[in-house]
Amino acid sequence: MKLAVQEQLLPGDTLQEKFDFALEAGWDAIELRGKGDLHFAGRREELKRALADGVVMPTVCVDMAHFIGDFDAAKREDAVRQLRSQLSVIGELGGLGVMTPASWGQFSRRLPPFEPPRSPEEDHEVLAEALGELGEHAAREGVLIMLEPLNRYENHMVNSLAQAAELCSMDSIRIAGDTYHMNIEEDDPCRSLVEVAPYLAHMQISESNRNQPGTGHLDWSAQLITLDAIGFDGYLALECRLRGEAESVLPQTAAFVRKFL
Repeated sequence: MKLAVQEQLLPGDTLQEKFDFALEAGWDAIELRGKGDLHFAGRREELKRALADGVVMPTVCVDMAHFIGDFDAAKREDAVRQLRSQLSVIGELGGLGVMTPASWGQFSRRLPPFEPPRSPEEDHEVLAEALGELGEHAAREGVLIMLEPLNRYENHMVNSLAQAAELCSMDSIRIAGDTYHMNIEEDDPCRSLVEVAPYLAHMQISESNRNQPGTGHLDWSAQLITLDAIGFDGYLALECRLRGEAESVLPQTAAFVRKFL
């Protein structure tokens, strides 16, 4: 397993400066953020220069205003268009792929009005259609589209690793797990990792409190040993709030995680 850190957490004005800091702090790669309005495609030359300078950028985490499970058909169509573009760009960089939730902040069955305007069957149909198109495009680009389950308060459609696995209808559709969301949704996170092992392509890491690993109550030893046992050899990408300054927190966090690898 290798360690990545999301670009916005790193000090530095350029990807090259951020990567130099990341390496010195004990990280192996940078996880990029893919904003909407084709912003990520607009970074193509910046990203290619960084790649030529040796910056390792395997994955993209979307940072868009709407997603593939939106209730509005036009917004769903735009989300697919944005993701197709991001998949193409990360393919040009020789990366692994792009991750997306079904949606974020659109609806929660745990908050009023409790019942969404679409049935679970309709949700599944919408997601399967979008992922099918994205999976075919990802396959052509030689990359993956990775579905990330979110907790019940941020999304009502795909909360668990098992639900995400049900939507992996082709080899180019895989799962990105997140330890924070798993802490809320999985009865037994280690067992859940074992059960979806064939579909697991990427992991994002943060604590039970959404801060950096080591500041909460997650059993890092158990989860990282489980990932090793199932043969996971991908990236553990830090996505969290930092409790403290990046210059001190990021080296400490890398050292903390590496104790269990």
